[in-house]
Amino acid sequence: METLLLIDANSLIHRCFHALPPFTTKEGQPSGALYGLASILIKILHPDKKTNEAGINGELPEFIVAFFDRPEPTFRKKVFEEYKAHRPKAPDELVSQIIEAHKLFENFEIKTYEIAGFEGDDLIGTAAEKFKNEENLKIIILTGDLDALQLVENDKVVVETIKKGISETIIYNEEEAIRRFGVLPKQIPDYKGLVGDASDNILGVPGIGPKTAAPIIQKYNSLEEFFEKGKEEKNYKKILEFKEQALLSKHLAQIRRDSPLEIKNLEELKYNGLPKEKLANYFGNLGFQSLTKRL
Repeated sequence: METLLLIDANSLIHRCFHALPPFTTKEGQPSGALYGLASILIKILHPDKKTNEAGINGELPEFIVAFFDRPEPTFRKKVFEEYKAHRPKAPDELVSQIIEAHKLFENFEIKTYEIAGFEGDDLIGTAAEKFKNEENLKIIILTGDLDALQLVENDKVVVETIKKGISETIIYNEEEAIRRFGVLPKQIPDYKGLVGDASDNILGVPGIGPKTAAPIIQKYNSLEEFFEKGKEEKNYKKILEFKEQALLSKHLAQIRRDSPLEIKNLEELKYNGLPKEKLANYFGNLGFQSLTKRL
């Protein structure tokens, strides 16, 4: 079976930025997040000389693509002005590395995509939807957070996310996603419609936590079904009072699968191996001697 790797570039860069020391290049430009991102990519794409291990669970992906967020307001911001409004402005040291990361992927010869008005997650959702029915293909989403768990489907579409630092990861298939949230992956937006998501300033319903939300979604399958058929439930009136807010929260949490992503076929994403000479030159300019040795 072949593997398609979908990379959530922004979330990985954010994770590396906060997990690693603030390295700088010889010109004084910040480079810690770039070092972390490059290190992750080498681990996935280049066998270790001592153990010969590489990839995810020992498998090198045949197809790879990375997706970025754009600075323009997304459709979520247009329907809810406070979406992510509590987050502090990204420091210049992070912004410069997000910009440079496009060049880093270019030197790895990995295609990147970004579309104004959509988050990288929406592009990942669209790509997963497009290719999930390909025979003999497994899709792995590499990300720094858990938002993408709603895209998991059995063992066909799984999520690998960073568990600790930048080196320890965990893979979520459908069974693991259910264990994490208590609902099916596709029901996670309904679940967040009730509990909210503080990291994105998604409000949910006040006073409704995971222990209340999960059984409701398990029983009624969706928020809409609950509002229609759950009138006898203990918390119905409390939740009904915030019906519009709950449904808006679900909408904000839902990853789109219909963004205008122009990838016509899988072969466009074929990965032909690490361009070692090109990367060695690029790493040399950034001062990443240890990564050059790993090549």
